[in-house]
Amino acid sequence: MSFEITGKLIAKYDIVQRSETFKTREFVIEKTEDNNGRSFTSYIKFQCVQDKTAMPDNFNMGDEVKVQFNIKGTKWMKDGRENYITNLDAWRMEAIKLGGQPSNEPTPFIDQPFEPIDDMPF
Repeated sequence: MSFEITGKLIAKYDIVQRSETFKTREFVIEKTEDNNGRSFTSYIKFQCVQDKTAMPDNFNMGDEVKVQFNIKGTKWMKDGRENYITNLDAWRMEAIKLGGQPSNEPTPFIDQPFEPIDDMPF
């Protein structure tokens, strides 16, 4: 299942090489919502993996972005105790223009389904 949220990009961290074949990177967005005249601010940390680790480089600090992500949970045993961790795995980011609409500019790292082209000359 996929989720999305918009907010202001406030932190980008370095890429971490977890193993020879696996790397991660984290970034944070700030989301402020009004509820009955009160303003609440949340700070949401996302994780990018593998080829998506370069994704935050395409945005500047303070940019309004829409992040699409999956929720992943992991369970493991350590010292006889069960441990759990939850990650928000970002797989797409796009800039948001003022007014809350996506920018018309091309956005890199957009996963789009493959569509065959039937009118090829060969």
